[in-house]
Amino acid sequence: MGKLNVYQETEDEKISRINAAGIINITIENLWRDVFLAMSKGDLVTWNRKLDSIWSILGGDVEEGKAEDINFKELNEQLYRTGNLNHKKTGFKKLEDTEATKMAMQYLILCKKNLFLRRLQNKQGKGTAYQDESMDDMD
Repeated sequence: MGKLNVYQETEDEKISRINAAGIINITIENLWRDVFLAMSKGDLVTWNRKLDSIWSILGGDVEEGKAEDINFKELNEQLYRTGNLNHKKTGFKKLEDTEATKMAMQYLILCKKNLFLRRLQNKQGKGTAYQDESMDDMD
């Protein structure tokens, strides 16, 4: 019963009949839509959570301790050192200078995290820009 999804099986190798790439790409694209909505609303908490959700997908293809893994952890550490993420502010309440500075830093770090994940997605061939390294340039 456990072999319904197995296409080829040897002692060292199992290949699935089902290719989940399309489902993964749809999931990531829906998360990116949510990311940009949270970003536009200034909802830093949701923005960060959605980026972490994207990482949970893309990070599955990254070895622990490799450059991408280290870079992602460093971005999170930078963000967490700023303190609690602020929720979106409503109205025209004047922010204290320290709070405004903190939110600006958090926003910039989230922008870096956003770009890092988009570039990783493209590098993995799961994004909007993909170049097959095996193809010769036709110049």
